[in-house]
Amino acid sequence: MDFAPAYLIQRFFYRLVDFFHHWYVDGSRVIGHRFVTALEEADRSLAIKITLRYFFQPLYRDYSIIGRILGVIFRTGRILIGLVVYSVIIALFLVLYLAWLLVPPLIVFYATRGL
Repeated sequence: MDFAPAYLIQRFFYRLVDFFHHWYVDGSRVIGHRFVTALEEADRSLAIKITLRYFFQPLYRDYSIIGRILGVIFRTGRILIGLVVYSVIIALFLVLYLAWLLVPPLIVFYATRGL
């Protein structure tokens, strides 16, 4: 029965490393996947790349002067709204990811301060 303490110590360090791998590597992968999915969902409704491609085309194929002017105005507004939405999504996920990274060190910090 001399191997039991060594086995328990080995399992403790294995589980400790496995926890940090799961928390940081797998968790980062999930957050990154959700980040890309959120940007794809926003792009489906905002379509900035397509809006830029047809920026100087008249809106609804109205080739009059008013149609050309309104096309540029509306597409400019759509691009600006899209950039604001993308910025909000990026900032939100950045804050979420930084909070995710800081949870284990904060738990260790507060646990050692309480002792």
